[in-house]
Amino acid sequence: MPPAADTTASPRTGARSQTERPSPASGTYSGWLFAVTIAVAAFNLRPVVTSLGPLLDQVRAGLGMNPTVAGLLTAVPSLCFGLFGFAAPAMARRVGPIAVVTAGMGAITAGVLARSFAGGTAVFLLLTALALAGVAVSNVLIPVVIKRYFPDRVGPMIGLYSMALSAGTSLAAAVTVPLTGALGGDWRYGLGIWAALGALALVLWVMIALVKRERGDRAGGPAADRLPITRSRTAWAMACFFGLQATGAYVAMGWLPKIFQDSGVDKGTSGVLLALTMVIGVPVSFVLPNLAARRGDQRLFVLVLGSCGIAGYAGLALAPATLSWVWAILVGLSNCAFPLVLTMIGLRARTAGGVVQLSAFAQGVGYLISIPGPILIGRIYQVTGEWYGPLGFLALLLVPQMLFGLRAAMARHIEDEAVRPKPAEVEA
Repeated sequence: MPPAADTTASPRTGARSQTERPSPASGTYSGWLFAVTIAVAAFNLRPVVTSLGPLLDQVRAGLGMNPTVAGLLTAVPSLCFGLFGFAAPAMARRVGPIAVVTAGMGAITAGVLARSFAGGTAVFLLLTALALAGVAVSNVLIPVVIKRYFPDRVGPMIGLYSMALSAGTSLAAAVTVPLTGALGGDWRYGLGIWAALGALALVLWVMIALVKRERGDRAGGPAADRLPITRSRTAWAMACFFGLQATGAYVAMGWLPKIFQDSGVDKGTSGVLLALTMVIGVPVSFVLPNLAARRGDQRLFVLVLGSCGIAGYAGLALAPATLSWVWAILVGLSNCAFPLVLTMIGLRARTAGGVVQLSAFAQGVGYLISIPGPILIGRIYQVTGEWYGPLGFLALLLVPQMLFGLRAAMARHIEDEAVRPKPAEVEA
């Protein structure tokens, strides 16, 4: 796969972007190995979260964790993704994105394994945060690696990445409980076993890091190319779109089984419906980025996915036990805004340096925006005792999500918007 040097001149500044010449993922075997390495890393980005939920009661009992702290665990992933994600660009500029992702895989492996031996709540939370820090920097930088080393395959590679991430999310949620039972019923083994996949990802990324020998100053471009990204309206629209879609996704993962159970659906079936919601994202996450990358803008996809969500939430509110699998599929399709926004991040910047900054900004701000969502939904349900209010609120949130998405989906580049004023302009 040949590299694509970016020498596009900014129409507003007249400055020519630095030509980027990373070692391309060329050759059949090296290209496939790199693609597999990215997929394995993506598979490891959610089990640290979704393996914990099914075992939370056992973890609470084993560690003596009070309900308030257990409730805060639902907000910790978004908080860590946001805060640590902001640090990714500086780290990438220093040592290169491949080295940072490799370190991220190490943090995930160490955190997941070590927390299974934690003797108290504080240590468990600290080690969980370590693993989530690894997830956060990898969230931001894997799209950057794709942009740099697969410049002519951004859509397919983002699709592979999103599909593997969805598969890891679904598998960890589905098999952690039976796997724990097979290992003797101890939650420590059920959580710790996921470190084995992290170790595999770490070995593969160490191999890639040794082959590429990437320099830090090539990761985000020279200091002169670092953009004042807060000047870009596209970047802000992307961040808001990312945050609102993440809100819907985390609410679905946390509350969808409860919604079905309150309508009379048994626990086993509600779990299957949640799995259906997540599994539908596996094939769609592979196909959607390919389709989206072929278009000049992605506004049609923003509208279609948002409409699916509104229809799904309406069905859950009015007839949750009737055609429940249809509502689960529609909500799952709505959550496929995640691979769409990842694709748009790769398309809205001209260079890998721009993608570093846009990815960090959109995901960092976006995950912080998503923190109150699941908590607020739970509060509305607690006050009203019904799901009409929470589901109506989720449907209402899809309106600004689509509006921000329509702005972010326009065929523009942040380099053309995030422009420093010239000295003459400042003096004027």
